[in-house]
Amino acid sequence: MNNIENLRIKIFADGAEKAGMMEMYAKPFIKGFTTNPTLMRKAGVTDYAGFAKDILSVIKDKPISFEVFSDDFTEMERQARLIASWAGNVYVKIPITNTKGDSSFELVKKLTGSGIKVNVTALMTPEQAQLISGALSPDVPAVISVFAGRVADTGVDPVPLMRQCKAILSGYKNTELLWASPRELLNIFQADEIGCDIITVTNDILNKLGKVGYDLAAYSLDTVKMFHDDGQKAGYAI
Repeated sequence: MNNIENLRIKIFADGAEKAGMMEMYAKPFIKGFTTNPTLMRKAGVTDYAGFAKDILSVIKDKPISFEVFSDDFTEMERQARLIASWAGNVYVKIPITNTKGDSSFELVKKLTGSGIKVNVTALMTPEQAQLISGALSPDVPAVISVFAGRVADTGVDPVPLMRQCKAILSGYKNTELLWASPRELLNIFQADEIGCDIITVTNDILNKLGKVGYDLAAYSLDTVKMFHDDGQKAGYAI
C-alpha cells in the first residue's frame, strides 16, 4: 500500500501563481519549488524579476528554481549570475541545449565552477545525463531534471530510463535527480521506488494526495454516485 509518510523522495511544487505557491509553502511535505517561463507566462507574470523577488521575500528557507530565457549562451550566463544573486536558496535553471540544439555543457561548467547552484532542465535521455554530469562540480549543489512525464507521452516507459539516470548520477554527492512533468499521482511513488531525489508536482496532482490509501470499493461507489447525481441534475430522460 502506498503511503505518503513512508516517502523518501522530496516533493517540490511546480507552478508560478503566487497564491498557489503560498498555499503549498504552508504544507510541511513541500520541500521546494520549481518554475519556468512557460508557467510564468501562463500565470500572467509580466515582470520576471519583480515576481521572483516577491516570491523570495516569503520563501526563504526552501530551494526554488528560476530559469534563464535567452537562447544565447553569453546572455544566458549574464541572466544566470543575476538570478543567482537574488537569494541563497535559488537554483538557476539552465536548459540542456539552446533552441539550435547546442549543448549547455560549457555554460553549466562555468557556472558551477563559480559556485552557482544550477538545475539543468529538459533532459530526456540517459545520454544527456551522462554528458552533463561531466560539467558538474563535486562541491556545488546541482539538480538534473529529467522530464519523465514527457518521455511517457511518447509511449516509452520512463521508469527504466530514470533508473539509468540515477545510476549515472549516483557518484555525484551534491547532485540530485529530479523526476519532472509527472502525469499522475502514481509517478510520485514510482520515482520514490527507484531512488529519485526530487519530484516536482503541479497543484492539481498534489490535490489528489488525499486519495492515497483510499478504499477502492468505496471509490467505486463514489464514482457510481457521481454519475447518477449528474444524470439527475441534468434532468435526462429517454
